[in-house]
Amino acid sequence: MGRGRDWNVDLIPKFLMANGQLVKMLLYTEVTRYLDFKVTEGSFVYKGGKIYKVPSTEAEALASSLMGLFEKRRFRKFLVYVANFDEKDPRTFEGIDPKKTTMREVYKKFDLGQDVIDFTGHALALYRTDDYLDQPCCETINRIKLYSESLARYGKSPYLYPLYGLGELPQGFARLSAIYGGTYMLNKPIEEIIVQNGKVVGVKSEGEIARCKQLICDPSYVKDRVEKVGQVIRVICILSHPIKNTNDANSCQIIIPQNQVNRKSDIYVCMISSAHNVAAQGKYIAIVSTTVETKEPEKEIRPALELLEPIEQKFVSISDLLVPKDLGKESQIFISRTYDATTHFETTCDDIKDIYKRMTGSEFDFEEMKRKKNDIYGED
Repeated sequence: MGRGRDWNVDLIPKFLMANGQLVKMLLYTEVTRYLDFKVTEGSFVYKGGKIYKVPSTEAEALASSLMGLFEKRRFRKFLVYVANFDEKDPRTFEGIDPKKTTMREVYKKFDLGQDVIDFTGHALALYRTDDYLDQPCCETINRIKLYSESLARYGKSPYLYPLYGLGELPQGFARLSAIYGGTYMLNKPIEEIIVQNGKVVGVKSEGEIARCKQLICDPSYVKDRVEKVGQVIRVICILSHPIKNTNDANSCQIIIPQNQVNRKSDIYVCMISSAHNVAAQGKYIAIVSTTVETKEPEKEIRPALELLEPIEQKFVSISDLLVPKDLGKESQIFISRTYDATTHFETTCDDIKDIYKRMTGSEFDFEEMKRKKNDIYGED
């Protein structure tokens, strides 16, 4: 198994979309100067027991074995429409109202079949369920654009992963915080969150009190202020081989759309290896995750585990999905949500922006952040 220090296994692995929200946050805060990223080698989708590369450009659509000839042409037309779509320019709408037309109607307009709808919604737009089909199409079209733009940055796939694992992210923020005079206290047990007159005033640890006016925490610190909305199962698998049918990729993501395995939510597989300095040479870490739907969660992920055979070792964990009971405006205690089953950071970034809005009362605005940075440091 190699040396202990060769391993950096993330318990909740997530990839970064190359053009996504987290990368923008890291760039604007300049945390990127403390991090090195590597592009993930492939993005795959499961269909009828096999895995296929996700086609997201016109050329890939025409070459893909995922679809028949006529389907390819229709899908290509759809991708061209998405690429040209601009919600500020009605000339690009082609009779579709982005605020009213549902995604189901858009698929119908382009005459796309069920398999194509499955991988478009789940592997390109990265939805976990099919609820999006009956919602206005603007959000979905922008999600597909994000995927294509992220892919265009590096070519192999739209996903990035930090060398040495995700533990580098908080480390990067800790260094940045130190520059601005922030204090980190690690390995400090939290004994009590002190609340007076319904508002948080401090945190007690080992007899000392750190005073505060606002507090941000995850659900584990405030069990009485959160509620359970579901469960996630994650299985960490150690392999001695790359996943079959991925062109021996040393890192990849596989999405199993819910319809392919008769479920309500997708199954995700995220694979990384020594190429990202997280495993010993010749070893691969594959992590399977999904939202629990039955009383036998391990049976639910069997289709994903079959793709990984033979598995040397596996570690199963089932965790509760917790969300805050209130917005925190009264108590000024702002609680994040538990990490979901997805293998990308987009939903987590939505949570960050939600906490920002609850704390400050205003939306988190990337452009505003960019302007403030330019005011302080000048233009690049």
